[in-house]
Amino acid sequence: MSAYEPWDAVRGAEIIAEHSHLEGATLVILRALQEAFGYVPEPAVPMVAEALNLSRAEVHGVFTFYHDFRHKPAGKHVLKLCRAEACQAAGGDALAARAEAKLGVAIGNTTPDERVTFEPIYCLGLCATAPSAMLDGRLVGRLDEARIDALIAEAQR
Repeated sequence: MSAYEPWDAVRGAEIIAEHSHLEGATLVILRALQEAFGYVPEPAVPMVAEALNLSRAEVHGVFTFYHDFRHKPAGKHVLKLCRAEACQAAGGDALAARAEAKLGVAIGNTTPDERVTFEPIYCLGLCATAPSAMLDGRLVGRLDEARIDALIAEAQR
C-alpha cells in the first residue's frame, strides 16, 4: 500500500487546478485528491466547489454518492467485500459477519489500530459461484471461510 501525503491546502489547490478543465472534473478531482491524501479532506470540498462554480452541496452529493470516497484516511490495508445481491445470495452475508467478527469492526470502518479498513463494494464481476473481495486493489474470487480468513490475516500483518 502506498504512503499518502498529509493534507495541505496548497497541494490540494494544485491538484484541483490540474484537473478543473477536464470533462467530469468533479469526479476526477475527488479521485485525485483521494489518491494524493488517502481521503478527501473536508476543507477540499469548498475548494472544489469554487473552482468548478458549483455549490458545496453539489460536490458533497457527488462525494457521498460514490462509495469509494472516504472522509478520513484509510488503514494501512483496505479490504473490500462485495455486497451486491449475487454475492449475498452466494453466502456473502455470512462472510461479511465473519470478517466483522474477526476484525472487530463493522463494514465501513477501520480497525482501532488503523491497520485495516473494511469497506463494501458493489460488484467486482466475479460472482458466478461465490462472493468476491479485493485487498489493496488485488481481486480475490471464490471466497469461502478459509479464503476470507487468509485475507484478513494478510491484512492484519
